[in-house]
Order: sequence, then C-alpha cells, then structure tokens
Amino acid sequence: MSEEKKGIEIPTEWRIKRYFLYALVTVIILVLPWITIEGNHFFLLSFDKLKLHLAFIQFDMQELYLMPFLLMIMFLGIFGMTVMGGRVFCGWVCPQTVFRVIYRDLIETKILGLRKRIKNKQQEPDMSKAENKVKKVIAILLWTLLSFVAAANFLWYFVPPEDFFAYLADPAEHMTLFGAVIGIALFLIYDIIFLQENFCVYVCPYSRIQSVLYDEHTVMALYDIHRGGHIYDENKEKLFTKQKDLQAVEPHAECTACESCVTVCPTHIDIRKGLQLECINCLECVDACTTVMGKLGKPSLVTWSSDYEIIDQKGKTKYFRTKVLGYIALLVIISIILGMMGSKKEHMLLNINKENRLYSVEKQADNKVRVDNAYEFLLQNTENHDLDYFFEVIPPKGMEGKIVITKPSEKFTASPNVKKKKIVVLSTTEMLVDDERKDSVIPITIRAYAVGHEDKIVVLRNSTFTFPRADIIKSAK
Repeated sequence: MSEEKKGIEIPTEWRIKRYFLYALVTVIILVLPWITIEGNHFFLLSFDKLKLHLAFIQFDMQELYLMPFLLMIMFLGIFGMTVMGGRVFCGWVCPQTVFRVIYRDLIETKILGLRKRIKNKQQEPDMSKAENKVKKVIAILLWTLLSFVAAANFLWYFVPPEDFFAYLADPAEHMTLFGAVIGIALFLIYDIIFLQENFCVYVCPYSRIQSVLYDEHTVMALYDIHRGGHIYDENKEKLFTKQKDLQAVEPHAECTACESCVTVCPTHIDIRKGLQLECINCLECVDACTTVMGKLGKPSLVTWSSDYEIIDQKGKTKYFRTKVLGYIALLVIISIILGMMGSKKEHMLLNINKENRLYSVEKQADNKVRVDNAYEFLLQNTENHDLDYFFEVIPPKGMEGKIVITKPSEKFTASPNVKKKKIVVLSTTEMLVDDERKDSVIPITIRAYAVGHEDKIVVLRNSTFTFPRADIIKSAK
C-alpha cells in the first residue's frame, strides 16, 4: 500500500538536514579567518603578536580579561544545549562527527563506493579484495589532504592567513608552526580513519558529564517501548530478535525487528536498549525507523522527544523550563557584560611612572621660578598603523593653564605593537601653593591622544604634580 493511501508523509531526513548544517558551518569556519575589517579579524588569538581580535575589534594581551567571558559563553552554551537537546552538539556541530561524515559517507561511500550504503554503518568494507585495497589507499590520501586543510584552518584562528603562509615559506624559522600543522594533521588522520567513533565513546569527556545535565524533559532519540514493545529486559539483555516472537508475548508490539535503527548507528548501539552515553543524537535511527514504519503507514517508533513524553507519558515536553531559562539568562547576562567590557577597549596603552627626584627648581631670567616634575611615559600603539601622539595636562579646578608640558614639545610617532618610552616634563612658573611647612602634592590628569583621532584614540591617567615648600621657591637660584 502506498504512503499516500496510508496517510503517512515521510519528512525530510534528519541526516539531510545535518548535511546542510555541516556544509554551512564548514564554509563559515573556512571563510571567517579571511575576512578582515580595517585589518581586524572576527576572532584571532595571536600569541605571535600578543593580540586578541574579537568581533573585528583588536585588543591587546593586557585586555585578555575578556577571554574568561568567552569561555563561559562557550561552556554554558554547550551545557544549556545539552539540557535542552541532549548530545545535539555531538551529532550536529562537533568537528569529530563532521569529519567522520565527510570521510565515511562522502569519500568512502559516495565518491569511491568502498561502502555500499550510507544506511549500513556496521558492515565494514571487505578488504580482502584488491579493488577495495586500492580504494582504501585513495580514501586515506584524500583524507590526508583534507586533514592538512583542517589543521591549517584551525591554526588560522591563532596565526592569521596573511602571516600563516609567509611563515610556512620559511619553515626553518617557524618550526613550531610547521610542527603544529603536521601534528594536528597526523592526529586527524589517526582519529578519523583508525580511532573513528571510539573517540566519542571512550575518549571524549563530554559523554561522561551529559548524564549529570539530563532531566526528564531533555530531548533525545528515544524508542517508544509502549508502541514498539520491550526488546530488552531490565538488565539490558536482548529478549527477541524476531517480530513474531515479540508479538507472541506483546501482541500490540509494532517493532518489526528489522534492526534498521541498529545498522545505521555510527556509534554501534541499539537505541531500543534505552539511554546510552554513546548516543550522539545524530538521529539517524529516527530516519531509519521513520522510513520503515512509514511504509507500513505508521509513525516512527524512534523519535526525538523526552522521557517525560515518550517513556513516562506524563504529557508534552517542556522546552523552556526553569533550568533552560536559567542558562539563557546567564548567557544573556554574560554576553551583555562582555559587550560592555569590549566596548571600553583602549586604543592605546599608557603607563606613567614618576621619576625618583620629586622636582627641580630653577630661577628664570625674568626672576620667575620654574618648577619641573619629570615622568617616564610608556605608551603602546594598539592599532594596525603608525599614529602621531601627544599629551596634555588637566590640573585641578582653579589651576587651569598653570601646569604645562615642556617636554616633548612636539607630537611623536609610535608604530603598532612597539612600546614607546618618552620622558615627559611638566612645568609651572606660578605659585600654585604657598605652604611654608611641606611640599604639596597636586592631583592631575594626563590626557594622551592620537593626533587627528582625539575623539576615539584617547586615554586618561591620574597622576600627581609635586610643588615645593615656599622657602625652597624663595631660595631658588
């Protein structure tokens, strides 16, 4: 009987939707390092130049206080995703899964025909045939090439492409980078070709923490035992291998025992056994059962749902529950904090140290006494091009214009990523404080700015100007 007569419409397979997402994510990850705005990348953690690029804004390594917030967003995002959708990250985003799909489904199955069907992941190719041995070598060579591309792509987020290829052209001077490319590529070759899904099952720590995050409303691939019947007992021992034996005990059981959901599983589990840490929520078993049961005019026995709805049958799954809303709130709060802190980026860095000598006093030709305070300014240009800089003094109210900069007398140039040391002298010929007993410490503010960019590239630093006792002023020579 046709599907139309049965009234069951088989939806687009989850596998196809995953392929589209994989393609989109791959393009974004490959292209993003090449996109720059005013020389800044979307994300770049450069240990070479001690820079952090975030959302096309460049930060100095002294502003790495932003990194903890990025890490919190990443981990909270993954944990929140797990609370809501189980190991959906593993099946839909994780590079390990994407790479395995590229190698197994695309290279081995579609391109080379080494595997007969995508839907049978349990049957390994017959390597006794000479033809298959040649295909296996070709598959390894193709993946080796892609491994080097993936390794380079990963490193582009630490060494931008414009520097990466220039460095590789001179491997003797950049052995660390050269070794990193080879090391990452070799790991990917071993992982994807030989370790395979054992990485997900035995190596990845994420599978061990998922059970802590799950609750009864967590959405995952689940077998409906109420409709399908009990294939396994409480000890996870298999009871039936044929439908007729199952229906002899449970006449209502709909499971055909075709095991399509088993043969298609990349981590080699039987979803009918219940929740297992090896399940990566790829939903291939859902597709398999949907196809088989759809031909019988029935809905799938394996669905993407929750224990609350399928196993316990208490009602509809609650997606936006308190725990999930808590994760969303935390992510929003941390994102706002990150945005606020990132918006306060300093386009130049400035440290001010006063020299050991508090001041110098000198009598001028017009009989005025000049008081000098000397400072060491350490300035760093955090932009991508040379800029001219200068300083000005902001004294307390009532002393405007009475303390001036006498050195340097002209603007000076600072190159990117180079710390520039300048000796700065502040002077006054005014009687700022008439105190016979002690020197006076006057609070001041130093305003440093890039000439022509005073509205954007500017920083303020608090400091002090020491004015001598009145008797020192009067005895000046």
